[in-house]
Amino acid sequence: MPKQTIKKLSLVLLGAGIGITASVSLHLYADKAATPPAKPGNVLPVAELQEFVQVYSRIKDVYVEPVEDKKLIREAINGMLTGLDPHSTYLDETGFKELTEDTKGEFGGLGLEVGMEDGLVRVTSPIDDTPAARAGIKAGDFIVKIDDTPVKGLTLDDAVKRMRGKPDTSITLTIFRKTETKPLVLTLKRAVIKVASVKSRLLEAGYGYVRLTQFKERSTEDVAKAIDSLYKENKAPLKGLVLDLRNDPGGLLTSAVGVSALFLPEKALVVYTDGRAQDSKFKYYASREFYAPRATLASGDPVKLAPKEVKDVPLVVLVNGGTASASEIVSGALQDHKRAVVVGTQTFGKGSVQTVLQLSPTTAIKLTTARYFTPNGRSIQAQGIKPDVEAEEATVSSAENNALRIREADLEHHLDNPNGARADPATKPVDPAEASKAKDAAQETRKDYQLTQALNVLKVQQILLKK
Repeated sequence: MPKQTIKKLSLVLLGAGIGITASVSLHLYADKAATPPAKPGNVLPVAELQEFVQVYSRIKDVYVEPVEDKKLIREAINGMLTGLDPHSTYLDETGFKELTEDTKGEFGGLGLEVGMEDGLVRVTSPIDDTPAARAGIKAGDFIVKIDDTPVKGLTLDDAVKRMRGKPDTSITLTIFRKTETKPLVLTLKRAVIKVASVKSRLLEAGYGYVRLTQFKERSTEDVAKAIDSLYKENKAPLKGLVLDLRNDPGGLLTSAVGVSALFLPEKALVVYTDGRAQDSKFKYYASREFYAPRATLASGDPVKLAPKEVKDVPLVVLVNGGTASASEIVSGALQDHKRAVVVGTQTFGKGSVQTVLQLSPTTAIKLTTARYFTPNGRSIQAQGIKPDVEAEEATVSSAENNALRIREADLEHHLDNPNGARADPATKPVDPAEASKAKDAAQETRKDYQLTQALNVLKVQQILLKK
């Protein structure tokens, strides 16, 4: 196989899954012109390589059908990576192209953030206002069949390709949900997914609400503008603000730092990374060079678009089991700096850094290279962010919520938490009778209990401020 020069792009990935909405950061380290020399001790294992060559030769000689060399080599590369952890993978021409397209905030498909578990496609989060969300697909669902093709045996990349397609074409998904007695068969119509990642409104006079569904290129600017609009609509300084990061699977690191910087003092530490390579050890601060590295004086500072009062407004961050990666970085930073009260349920726990290493102009590998730590040194990995105020979702019972909630710690081959923290497995048995009662309760109410609790926390803070 010809020797390829590996060009390091270091595009830091923060998505909870690598599927339909995998995300890439724009933070670029210096390019490396050639593959780094082998370090002492990195001697190639001759015996293991000989065994690999024997297997390769046997497949070529006696496998039931002829197999191209290109396919065998690519599958071998993919096997090396997927055996490491749930987020390392090989990106072929299509996968690499889709990865870069997804950060633009518009793509074709169903609107799902997905990963692979036990050979099935696991839904991390449906995206608001997409075919998947409108069809009722939930975080924690397993996709077992795509049209007439069983998912078992497909790679995640293959499954994602089958779910993508031309807008207005139909696709049938067979869904396994732990609280249902039989599989759900849903027919969806593909659409161009235009991710409006920021929504906002006044909950009532004096109290604002901002919903962030994904961290995209313009998220810092969009959140800042949304907050500014809320202040103008309220015609007075806000008494409190809710930042809703529930079911936010992550996105761009720069945007996570920027959204944090909206509420933190300038130059406050937001997050840091630590790994074996020297360039994986890095600290990110609430300063423009970290959240808008390509901004010019003409384009300005996106954080400055928000009113200066937002630095001190009482703040609640809403989280749940679908809050992952970039959204966990924001939650952890604001919690550590005691800038916000975190309300909801424990987050997903995706605290590892993925770096895209380009192999050729059209292919790359996505490799886990470091872990994320909050300003106080807490590792997010396989642990997540524990809320200050626990508040379960009103539409499901506590037992059903536990059954549906799948976190990083439940994934096969997940990285351990270096702080020694252990998360209880999210999946617990659910009482069918209790699940049935929960479904009935969900039909009777549309009230957002977690949001109500967040508003109550802000009102209590107002009372305390007046004393």
